[in-house]
Amino acid sequence: MSNKIAIYQTADGQTALEVHLEQETVWLSQLQMTELFERERSVITKHINNIFREGELDKKSNVQNMHIAGSDRPVTFYNLDVVISVGYRVKSQRGVQFRRWATQVLRDHLVQGYTLNEKRLAEQTQKFADCL
Repeated sequence: MSNKIAIYQTADGQTALEVHLEQETVWLSQLQMTELFERERSVITKHINNIFREGELDKKSNVQNMHIAGSDRPVTFYNLDVVISVGYRVKSQRGVQFRRWATQVLRDHLVQGYTLNEKRLAEQTQKFADCL
């Protein structure tokens, strides 16, 4: 996997979820989603299975098995579409926070016509400056 970025940070600053950016989307494992939504893995699994069973998303184009360091077998990762779908299904305080955050990002994007990741922009600006 290529670039790591933080897509979400809780209001209290305690949890910042770092994810992998590849093929113009982010990819999270079930373990990362359990952390993001503060729910047991079985709950996340149930929601993911329902998303595919109900035809909300296509499993083939939204799931990747990838080898990661420290794992003796491939780990299943789900793209941003799956994460958002799970986020709108899960019932937890963190799920509510995620939905508010996602809705605000979408609202800002629609009103402004663009979205900025300020931390990533600053990092890229610094990399560019270092090249000069």
